[in-house]
Amino acid sequence: MATTKNAAAPAKKSGFKGIKNAIWILVICGVVAYTFYFKVLGAPENFAGNDPTGHPVNLMGTVYKGGFVVGLILTLLLSVICLGVERFFALRAAFGTMSLGKFTIQVKEYIKAGKFDEAIALCNKMKGSVANVVLASITAYKDAEANNTLKKAQKIAKIQQAHEEATQLEMPTLQMNLPIVATIVTLGTLTALFGTVLGMIRSFQALSAGGGADSMALSAGISEALVNTASGILTSWFAVVIYNFFTNKIDKLTYALDEVGYTIAATYDVNHATEA
Repeated sequence: MATTKNAAAPAKKSGFKGIKNAIWILVICGVVAYTFYFKVLGAPENFAGNDPTGHPVNLMGTVYKGGFVVGLILTLLLSVICLGVERFFALRAAFGTMSLGKFTIQVKEYIKAGKFDEAIALCNKMKGSVANVVLASITAYKDAEANNTLKKAQKIAKIQQAHEEATQLEMPTLQMNLPIVATIVTLGTLTALFGTVLGMIRSFQALSAGGGADSMALSAGISEALVNTASGILTSWFAVVIYNFFTNKIDKLTYALDEVGYTIAATYDVNHATEA
């Protein structure tokens, strides 16, 4: 009995599991963003007379004139990109070493044929979250077969419960840091709106000053408004794409897990049709 459990025990996932303390990603991206803002965008050669307070002579100088909010938006943009890369490697490890569709088909065939040793070997080869959940379900199947005190309906419920519990254990790893990306979707837009309002305030101040508009102050205010609008929209665009992309991949994985879990429970029901 102990040998059976050890043979079917899920192996620990190998590979990258994700970054738990994502706050450090935000901090590092903030440092990089504001360094880029002051040192690159604010370089003297980007302005007339090599004076950062003067008129910009290229796009980088224009972006710099967007004000300090540009650094905040760049922080969000870099954070989204870094979190997207982090989720890519984490989910690639979670999906395992084989094609998810191919693995699902093969493991279902083994289970239906009662070839559980082959299914276990395939899971050990696959690795990742999918293999862990399937191995937990197979372990519950074997335990149910060895248990003579429960009725068939109770055994099937135990198999389904083991599958659901294993899935719930894996979900936090799969979904980790995605709520931050979802938050940045909104923060990007709101920060852009904040920067736009600051730019418009500067523009109206230039219009109301001294009976005539200061053209340089007016253009600076308009640049601040438009730069923040554009960069905020770009940040939200990246965040939406990354969030939906990885959410869709997780949905595909959970669907495959549910499909295999149903197959294991149904197989037990069919193989023990005469059992009370």
